[in-house]
Amino acid sequence: METRNLGKSELKITPIIMGTWQAGKAMWVGIEDSEIIEALRSAYDAGITTFDTAEEYGEGYSERIVGEALAPIRDRVVLATKVWSANLKYDLLIEACDRSLKNLQTDYIDLYQIHWPSGSWGTKVVPIEETMRALNDLKQQGKIRAIGVSNFSSAEMEEASQYGIIDSLQPPYSLFWRDIEEKEMPYCVDNEITILAYSSLAQGLLTGKFAPNHQFAKGDHRANNRLFRNKENYDRVQQALVQLRPISDRYQCSLAQLALAWCIAQPQTCAIVGARNAEQATANALAAEIKLSAEDLAEIDAIGRTVTDSLEYNKVMWNFS
Repeated sequence: METRNLGKSELKITPIIMGTWQAGKAMWVGIEDSEIIEALRSAYDAGITTFDTAEEYGEGYSERIVGEALAPIRDRVVLATKVWSANLKYDLLIEACDRSLKNLQTDYIDLYQIHWPSGSWGTKVVPIEETMRALNDLKQQGKIRAIGVSNFSSAEMEEASQYGIIDSLQPPYSLFWRDIEEKEMPYCVDNEITILAYSSLAQGLLTGKFAPNHQFAKGDHRANNRLFRNKENYDRVQQALVQLRPISDRYQCSLAQLALAWCIAQPQTCAIVGARNAEQATANALAAEIKLSAEDLAEIDAIGRTVTDSLEYNKVMWNFS
């Protein structure tokens, strides 16, 4: 698989990145460690060399699964993880990084990201200058190679960039969730910041596998996703999928692969996508081989807007109340 530059760093990442929130098991249902480990290794065999996790995913459990699966090939992969918003004070961040290093069975993290801005989810507000000082010190020590942020606005990125180099933004972004196109994407393009889109399949909606009356199992956080909860919007999603299917048929690919191909064709954007098993991981990797024509990109874009034009956006994709 081709690789792309990560921001202004020397890191090379694949346009399809394997996400591992599900590996942490918390807020997911039906996840098996053995299948996730096999999926991680199959993703690598299929050409994916970049893997994203976070300390918050199962309180380190996801990091440990990733570390176990990829330790034999550590020198051939790019590992990205994230520090939780409760750990952004200098000393707490240093400790969090050391925990992640241990979990991942490595002595350096390629991309270390702030998971949510300070103060998110009821956490204590910490000046970004203090947080960036810790990240810069970790970078100087060789414990991390690049700094990224997640769920930041353009204004928050601009402030963070006063204190160090930001190489990536990880926002929610897909054909059905496009709020970043207004401000964050232009800022990233102007400042050489790579966009690492999470929920690039709209948490599974873009696979076309969810029926109009789909019900999630108890404990599956996707039941709280704003795209699923609103019936009128969910109906628009189903109509859009019907319109997308002839395009995927033309390219002899799945709806999921079409959606990923569209995502990585957007400015400076790579797609983070999870997998429960080896088959899904391999299928996701194949999306990198799809080259959509300008006409088809425009048609897909227009179909996506039949969903997004009616959305009331929120910085958070989920309504857990």
